[in-house]
Amino acid sequence: MKSIPGMQDILPGEVEAWQKIEAFARDFFARYHYQEIRTPLLETTDLFVRGIGSETGVVQKEMYTFDDKGGDSVTLRPEGTASVIRAYIEHHLAHADPVTKLFYLGAMFRYERPQKGRLRQFHQLGCELIGSPSPHADAEVIQLLDGFVRGLGLSDFKLEINSLGCLKAECRPTYLKKVKTYFEGIASKLCADCQRKVTTNPLRILDCKVEACKKLANSAPLILEHQCRECAQHFEKVENNLKHYRIQYFVNQRIVRGLDYYDRTAFELTSDKLGSQNAFAGGGRYSGLVKSLGGADVTGVGFAIGLERLVMLLEGTFVPAKSITIYLAALGENAYAKILELAQNLRAEGFNCEMDYEEKSLKSQLRRADKLKCSHVIILGDDEIQKGEAQVKDFKTQAQSHIPFPQLISHFKSL
Repeated sequence: MKSIPGMQDILPGEVEAWQKIEAFARDFFARYHYQEIRTPLLETTDLFVRGIGSETGVVQKEMYTFDDKGGDSVTLRPEGTASVIRAYIEHHLAHADPVTKLFYLGAMFRYERPQKGRLRQFHQLGCELIGSPSPHADAEVIQLLDGFVRGLGLSDFKLEINSLGCLKAECRPTYLKKVKTYFEGIASKLCADCQRKVTTNPLRILDCKVEACKKLANSAPLILEHQCRECAQHFEKVENNLKHYRIQYFVNQRIVRGLDYYDRTAFELTSDKLGSQNAFAGGGRYSGLVKSLGGADVTGVGFAIGLERLVMLLEGTFVPAKSITIYLAALGENAYAKILELAQNLRAEGFNCEMDYEEKSLKSQLRRADKLKCSHVIILGDDEIQKGEAQVKDFKTQAQSHIPFPQLISHFKSL
């Protein structure tokens, strides 16, 4: 039996890097007063159709959707924001504070062609700041993302930002008409998927990865030249705040994001080390999402990080923390009874302990201790039991010492 294509095991030796990222996230996000939320893997299909947009590629082609035994249409979550907003509305989280800050991490599901860093079951870590329309909130969320990634030791990446405008008649709708007119004139030169988007969602053509479409998109009208005054001022304040944060960024007017709920500020983190699919984190502001899902007319801003891609970028930089791992080697039944007691006491004090479950030679036990990369070994035989002390060997220095049983814990603590 093998795993389903695009569904990947995370094995010992790999999972430690994930644990480091998750632990650092909980510590770092708490500094900004974000609280963790955990939502179900399975939601009603309508949540994502209404939240993400019925014409998006995610809803049209990528969702794992099926009818449950009650005949209801359900979907494995393809992204985290819609689920978080549903929970925010359902549980009245705004009552605790008008500005709600939440973070999440977990598995998402999209049916697409598996490749390196792009799986059918993938993992995201994300933040949502709900309730503030201020450009200062946008900038702080971007600064949070930048600081988090840098705090993990990553520096070779690019922050790209854009503004998508708003739904006022003189803003994005006017821009969309110009984009649609442009692409209608060259539709025959576009890929089949983009030809469909000309009528359904022309803005998404700007994000196509097909080389021919990318070249044609370079001549399309630019969003920042067609924004209303309020959106232009909002984006200017975001830029000014990023300068105050001393964050280097680049304006990329081709960023549109893949989900319909975004407006105004949009941003991505990209790396040349990831190939053509070079974004490993992204997000932006959303104004109509909460209301469209049945909540109040409030705005939010957030981001999501693709953990598989982040782990790829951090490969080689993660160094496991040094710890004392103790192997207890017993020679004889009396010694084995004693190491059970010692192991229990050492584990209670926080030390990692391992031993054999069958009677084996000392040479065999030492060989296993070395294979497990234990730092120390405690050797007990009849002589040690009689003397009331343990023989302790340091694998690194090869030094050996005899430590009375009552002093073992204090001895290892001193190391």
